[in-house]
Amino acid sequence: MNITFNQIKNHEKKTVLALFKETAEKINKMNIDHWQYWKNPPIEKIKWVEEGIEKNEFFFIETLNKENLGMVRILNEDILYWGKQEHKAKYIHSLVVKEKYNGKGFGIKIIQEIENNAKEDNCEYLRLDADSKNPKLCNYYEKMGFKKVGTKKLPLSIYNLYQKELK
Repeated sequence: MNITFNQIKNHEKKTVLALFKETAEKINKMNIDHWQYWKNPPIEKIKWVEEGIEKNEFFFIETLNKENLGMVRILNEDILYWGKQEHKAKYIHSLVVKEKYNGKGFGIKIIQEIENNAKEDNCEYLRLDADSKNPKLCNYYEKMGFKKVGTKKLPLSIYNLYQKELK
């Protein structure tokens, strides 16, 4: 199945926040303490979303029939989590796949598409993070070939930093 990435606009912020809340509730049902702040996001998280939309980094992920599968934030630089880096990379944040599409391979397809775009953009790495309290997600990324290269402690949690070398 082909997917497209469509730029999220300022007027769609409520949809983004609703997707985060829906995902937090899904994760909570799995008894994982991850992203629960999205149920009632603090102002710094709302500002983080607004900044990402303004910088054209947030995308809805859709089928060719315009069915929304979820969303993702793709950055060319991630100072907050990774600091200044000398090697060119793409950074994946906030990958959300709607619950009804879980287990159908969309997460892998989305990441592969971002990886292909990163290669076309001559990036050396594809990078992402995962909350250290979510071992299932960490294992998922490791099975996709991402290597844990560090951790980042932020006020809401400790995050494992992963990267995949692009050849």
